[in-house]
Amino acid sequence: MQTNLSPEFKNSAEALEAEAILRKCVHCGFCTATCPTYQLLGDELDGPRGRIYLIKQVLEGDAPTRKTQLHLDRCLTCRNCETTCPSGVEYGHLIDIGRKLVDERVERPMREKAVRWALKEGLPSPLFAPAMAVGQAVRGLLPGSLKSKVPAKQSAGAMPAGTHARKALLLEGCVQPAMSPNINSATARVLDAAGVQVVVAKKAGCCGAVKFHLNDHDGAKSEMRRNIDAWWPHVDAGVECIVMNASGCGSMVKDYGHALADDPTYAAKAKRISALTRDLSELLPDLVEKLKDKVTANSAQIAFHPPCTLQHGQQLRGGVEKHLGALGFNIKTASCEAHLCCGSAGTYSVLQPKIAYALRDRKLGNLSEMKPEVIASANIGCITHLQSGTATPVRHWVEVLDAALTSNPVRQR
Repeated sequence: MQTNLSPEFKNSAEALEAEAILRKCVHCGFCTATCPTYQLLGDELDGPRGRIYLIKQVLEGDAPTRKTQLHLDRCLTCRNCETTCPSGVEYGHLIDIGRKLVDERVERPMREKAVRWALKEGLPSPLFAPAMAVGQAVRGLLPGSLKSKVPAKQSAGAMPAGTHARKALLLEGCVQPAMSPNINSATARVLDAAGVQVVVAKKAGCCGAVKFHLNDHDGAKSEMRRNIDAWWPHVDAGVECIVMNASGCGSMVKDYGHALADDPTYAAKAKRISALTRDLSELLPDLVEKLKDKVTANSAQIAFHPPCTLQHGQQLRGGVEKHLGALGFNIKTASCEAHLCCGSAGTYSVLQPKIAYALRDRKLGNLSEMKPEVIASANIGCITHLQSGTATPVRHWVEVLDAALTSNPVRQR
């Protein structure tokens, strides 16, 4: 797709990157077939091809409007279109650039700005945990719309005390320790049983995804640099990998090398961090070998929802089902629309609730056809969002594995 940059963009690194991405697009429209918002809304401008045209127009000098902003906001950034695209268009990077350029030129209403500010500053804040604790204490009194965002209080379970020669860094995450602490402790117990010691760098915090996808790229990059500084002594000490048990964080950290490519101080380190980052599911082949005699799996039907950040962002598909199946679990993805987003998409379910809940219910409908006893996923956002619409327990797959490893029953939180 030929693009003639407006003079104001000719010296902009972001605009030049966007132009290079746009030139790969042959406007074939294959992406519309797998775009969740296009399927729901039926508007070309709410599909990848339409949004690409909107970004192209801005880069060529057309003034964006609130309508332009709305269509870009409605994108889930699920990146399903990247999996579908035959031309290798890096749509995820393009939409991030496009949103930022439009936000710099289109003023948002005060209420909208306030909500977005509260999300990007509040979710990664140390105050999030005590605020969540208060919410959980009065959860029964909360209105339904707020209650769905506050999961019931969960016990974390014990962290293993053993030490091993093999060590893996674990990013605890910003909201996960408060909302679902058992995911991190289950990860540590499973890896401990396989002879890998989990190490946590306490000064590491939010991966940067929340701020980055809300167009605060500078704030996000500051968080990336802080994490790199926190992790670097462990990298120097020879840590095996940086393991992510939230696929949204993994997708972001694997992109540090790209995000900080122009930073002379951090570019090389960011590239190294991205290369060391592994989604927890990427460790499963080794875990199967180490744990095959330590797991007692039951025959409960497990429906697996692969998050978009896993299957499209990181291009990791089929590993959880294959390897948990090898350990004796009865786990399958939905036979219909397993590739589609559940509607969580980071802060999307707060900012675009109507679309988010329509996608959630559509996803749960497809998963329910298996009559599962447990729904499993690999990202805290998906788990919380799906649980808000079903009585079936929704858990991280590592919690299911941990329960079988420790002979505890898989049960609802």
